[in-house]
Amino acid sequence: MTRISRKLSELKKQKKTALIPFITAGDPDRNQTVPLLHTLVENGADIIEIGVPFSDPMADGPIIQRASERALKNNTSINDIFGMVKEFRDKNQETPLVLMGYFNPI
Repeated sequence: MTRISRKLSELKKQKKTALIPFITAGDPDRNQTVPLLHTLVENGADIIEIGVPFSDPMADGPIIQRASERALKNNTSINDIFGMVKEFRDKNQETPLVLMGYFNPI
């Protein structure tokens, strides 16, 4: 069973819905992403969606577009994001993380 299915099953048994916040990796800067992920969990996040910054996120609204711009100005790369996930996992092995990105950079 994956972390996501395990979490959703647990919530279903409790008759609860999932809180799934979104954060763009590298925004406001790379050093704050992992602490922000932990803060989200501490404040009730069940699953976290991590945005992979992209230079032309036309399908997203202006808030996520600006977050991507800031992250890219901070030179946030996919390798950096994998490192952030690894660092997060050093302290939290349970909370599901989902990467959201565009096909182009992947």
